[in-house]
Amino acid sequence: MKIEKSERSGVSPVAIPIFPFSIFNFQFPTAKLEPSHTIPPVPSALDQRIFAIHRPSPELMKYYVLSSFLFGPLFVIVLPYLYFRYHTMRYEFDEEGISMKWGILFRREITLTYARIQDIHLTRNLLERLLGLARIQIQTASASAAAEMTIEGLHEYEDVRDFLYSKMRGVRGGATPAPRSVQGTVAHTHDSDLASALREVASALREVRESLEKR
Repeated sequence: MKIEKSERSGVSPVAIPIFPFSIFNFQFPTAKLEPSHTIPPVPSALDQRIFAIHRPSPELMKYYVLSSFLFGPLFVIVLPYLYFRYHTMRYEFDEEGISMKWGILFRREITLTYARIQDIHLTRNLLERLLGLARIQIQTASASAAAEMTIEGLHEYEDVRDFLYSKMRGVRGGATPAPRSVQGTVAHTHDSDLASALREVASALREVRESLEKR
């Protein structure tokens, strides 16, 4: 603060404040803007229907019972295995991928992201056609020629197929082929179905035997 004297006599000096800065150079504080949060996309009607699928149709148990009789005397071994497979089978669909789990003593789980899917096959034999079912076989880029995951026991197999193809297009930018329609012919014979079921039963029995031997 600077004090100036008046040239006139009898007048006391007046203190005149001199500000060290100009009001024109004053910068008002600005509010810090928080980054805006991205709003997640709203699932379509098809996505919502698929996300709601968690269990196979009860028709799958009928299919298992009828198929087990084709094993002849071995049906007493195959049917209990298929029974527990049906009652423990669970599906989970989300924005990232698919997971499938089943089993009691030996819990098995398969998880696939949509980016890993290479091809989708929709197959159904005569018995599945009569029950309104189909199997969706999903193949990946693995060395094995067999399907990495087989989704079975669903009446909504066409919706699931279209859903998977749409997710593949989203991941690869529309480079996937068009969905394949269900043909009226038998895609897989009962021989291949029985062989697959026998391999699964044999694998389950082998695991039970190994666990008993360790005890």
